[in-house]
Amino acid sequence: MSSRHPHVSFEFFPPKSDKGLESLQSAIAELSAVMPMYHSITYGAGGSTRDFSFAAIEAASGTARHDAGTVPIAPHLTCVGQSRDDVFATVDRFAALGVTHIVALRGDPPEGIDAAYTAHADGFQSTAELVAAIMTRGDFSVAVSAYPEKHPQSPSFDHDLDVLAAKVDAGAKRAMTQMFFDNDLFLSYRDRASARGIDIPIVPGIFPIHSFPAVARFAAKCGASMPASIAARFHGLDDDPEATFEVAAEVAAQQINDLAAEGIEHVHIYTLNKAPLALAVCERIGLRKAAS
Repeated sequence: MSSRHPHVSFEFFPPKSDKGLESLQSAIAELSAVMPMYHSITYGAGGSTRDFSFAAIEAASGTARHDAGTVPIAPHLTCVGQSRDDVFATVDRFAALGVTHIVALRGDPPEGIDAAYTAHADGFQSTAELVAAIMTRGDFSVAVSAYPEKHPQSPSFDHDLDVLAAKVDAGAKRAMTQMFFDNDLFLSYRDRASARGIDIPIVPGIFPIHSFPAVARFAAKCGASMPASIAARFHGLDDDPEATFEVAAEVAAQQINDLAAEGIEHVHIYTLNKAPLALAVCERIGLRKAAS
């Protein structure tokens, strides 16, 4: 059982306006103070927010600092809807911006997560191919995705783990999971991955519940179950943002603390580009002192 809090990293999305970029910079500056391992920045379906992603990386790089140094920026990169040349051009541009960490993903079709995936005719046919290609372009630390309740389009858990194993064989150094709210499901997944011979760190993705109705809908769409015990914590709070905030921070912190007790040393927190709730979670797990 661990008595220490785990390391954290944070996820952001690329804003589409100057005002949004200013807000992103502010959030990254605040969250950098807890000395995260890195900040990841997402990439739109089919590269649809590519230019916004580059702007976000540049903005983040200027503010991702703390007393001991700088926080690495880990942009996402997808292969859906992009040729090999497009992908290599993006990787080279990442390198020019000083990026050393990349999150490699298949990516969802522009039509959304429910749409059938079709690989680009001149592109990489799988995430494992994408990972291997990135590794030929420079000395990058590549992370990939993992799914405690399996990817919605995977026919079985065995197939899902085969996909993850292929990504590891291609050079992935860690896997970050889709959001989940039942730690038993994550721990079972970790054990199955270990039995499969997958030995990279599997980093839990933690999604603080800023709005229970919205998060519950999104979780259902992604195939992530919502325990009745958590739903009960938010019952009757839909019109009470302050109470929702407090419960959300407590629920996420408890989830992280329970994972730390099971030996988890790093969690990835989804921020929605807002610092207050993520900081409240960090306070509750001992990463940041509460404001006086």
